[in-house]
Amino acid sequence: MAREQLGVLNALDVAKTQLYHFTAIVIAGMGFFTDAYDLFCISLVSKLLGRIYYTDLTHPKPGTLPPNVAAAVNGVALCGTLAGQLFFGWLGDKMGRKKVYGMTLILMVLCSVASGLSFSDHPKSVISTLCFFRFWLGFGIGGDYPLSATIMSEYANKKTRGAFIAAVFAMQGFGILTGGIVALIVSSAFDHAFKAPAYSVNRGASLAPQADFVWRIILMVGALPALLTYYWRMKMPETARYTALVAKNAKQAATDMSKVLQVQLEAEDEKLEKITEEKSNRFGLFTKQFAARHGLHLLGTTSTWFLLDIAFYSQNLFQKDIFSAIGWIPKAESMNAIHEVYRIARAQTLIAMCSTVPGYWFTVAFIDYMGRFAIQLMGFFFMTVFMFALAIPYHHWKANHIGFVVIYSFTFFFANFGPNATTFVVPAEIFPARLRSTCHGISAAAGKAGAIVGAFGFLYAAQDKNPTKTDAGYPPGIGVKNSLIMLGVINFFGMVFTFLVPESKGKSLEELTGENEEEEEAPEQQAASARTVPV
Repeated sequence: MAREQLGVLNALDVAKTQLYHFTAIVIAGMGFFTDAYDLFCISLVSKLLGRIYYTDLTHPKPGTLPPNVAAAVNGVALCGTLAGQLFFGWLGDKMGRKKVYGMTLILMVLCSVASGLSFSDHPKSVISTLCFFRFWLGFGIGGDYPLSATIMSEYANKKTRGAFIAAVFAMQGFGILTGGIVALIVSSAFDHAFKAPAYSVNRGASLAPQADFVWRIILMVGALPALLTYYWRMKMPETARYTALVAKNAKQAATDMSKVLQVQLEAEDEKLEKITEEKSNRFGLFTKQFAARHGLHLLGTTSTWFLLDIAFYSQNLFQKDIFSAIGWIPKAESMNAIHEVYRIARAQTLIAMCSTVPGYWFTVAFIDYMGRFAIQLMGFFFMTVFMFALAIPYHHWKANHIGFVVIYSFTFFFANFGPNATTFVVPAEIFPARLRSTCHGISAAAGKAGAIVGAFGFLYAAQDKNPTKTDAGYPPGIGVKNSLIMLGVINFFGMVFTFLVPESKGKSLEELTGENEEEEEAPEQQAASARTVPV
């Protein structure tokens, strides 16, 4: 049976949309903006790193990162993110959202700056220090996932909570877009200031010595947005749900939210004590009660995020082929090193503007009308259909590049107007306050495990079956067509596992998690309490 909710939490649930909601979106969202910038900007400069540190002037083509180095440079931040999601997710439930939030931000700022610094100019030293700092950058970024989602869900009202959490996640699109724009500005300025011939014209002169500054500046700019929001993050009070339900301080929760909501709220110590003393509000993560109540939910959130990210992060496999095929990126030897960065950044910026950013904001607009379940199911369905549409007539698309690009763009539009946003939103709503950040961290870490499979497993799998046609240093794989079929099957299973995830639209967090429910007394206890004489 449901009991009356704490006044302070009810006030948050029914509050009209006001300035503090938008402040919270910007503060939490800027963390995500930084995350996306830092994670995705490495793909803009990895070709340049290959040119600077691995070019052999006797070879007709400019240098590229060897497969093991490319995997390390691109993947080390994902590994750090996975570890950070688990660690900071757990810490957010132990120490509080606000305290841990500050730690992740400091780590992100320091490691963004350090990523652009390297000891000596020897390739091994540069790559080693870059990988070291990008791992810890990823570790900080990992903490931002559970904390941003949890803070926003605990501050939001129940009517528009989905849109607010999705808006925080949608800042990722602007982060990717900004990464492309910064790379365009920096590479364009250096290309005009230090003119160099194409590699095919003059191999040695095609790499201006100043090119080494380009990748460093692009990586280090990632520290700025995080630094700008640090002050506001530290001024933000701890969420009332953590203060009341986890720290068990009704007075502090009422004081904090009175300032935020600008209404007078009373501390309800007795009611809070009753709620927190219930057995149903004391079980931990590794208990039978959790498994019975939330086990399938956690399986649903982890499996869907894992399957989605395999497909989402595999997109990099096809980008270089698409860009080259439609003439957005000419052959490497026909450009100098800095101009190549410009062309890659321009292509990625166009993709972000046309496909990535709109998808996120469609989710923000419709999530509280359609519901999380419908959007996630629809997204996985269309991703499955479009992956098969790319895979089955794959040889037809080789001659029809524009059609391939259109369907490819739709695939990732429905990833963002679909499971890429909802897998982030739902784990922040359906688990109890004392385990919310931890469970979101576990779900997000499953997603990053999928990202590692998508980015690297399929990098090897998508290689041509013919050993003479593989990329330099890679063994033969199953080919792009078979890889696309596999991704279609993975998306189909994402659709199946979506049925394990409950709909959370329009309900209060405590209603979803059962934290407001009174325990029914067992018949023996009722009989015992009815006796007047002790036995």
